[in-house]
Amino acid sequence: MTQGLTAPPGALRTEYPFVLPRGFVDERGVAHREGVMRLATARDEITTQTDPRVRQNPAYLTVLLLERTLVRLGSVPVVDALVVECLFASDLAFLQDLYRRINQDGHTEADVACPACGHEFGVDVAGDASGER
Repeated sequence: MTQGLTAPPGALRTEYPFVLPRGFVDERGVAHREGVMRLATARDEITTQTDPRVRQNPAYLTVLLLERTLVRLGSVPVVDALVVECLFASDLAFLQDLYRRINQDGHTEADVACPACGHEFGVDVAGDASGER
C-alpha cells in the first residue's frame, strides 16, 4: 500500500512532488516541469543493476532508476527511459539529487522523553566519534 501526497500525519510518505528547474520539452515544444517521484524499492535497485544497458554503461543506472521512480511528469503519458534521456542536464542533476535525498535516511536524530520528568528532546542516536555528548 502506497501512502501518497495526502498521507495522514505520522504515516510514511512515499511520494514527493517536485518542480524541475527547466522542464522536459516534448515534441510539441511543451515544457513539463511539475512531477512526482516515489521512494525506490529494493526491486528497483536490484533490477536496474542487472540490466544489460547498465553493464555496457554504468552511468545508465541513473536513467533506469529515474524511469522506475518518476510517477508523473507534467502531462507526459508515460515517463520512460527516452523521456529521462531527453531531460536537460540541470534537470537530470536535480532529479538525481532528489532521488538521493528521499531514498537515504538523511538524519540520525530521534525524539525521546526523560523517564523521570517527561521532558521531550532530540538525541543523535549515532553519537559522535568520541562517544561523548
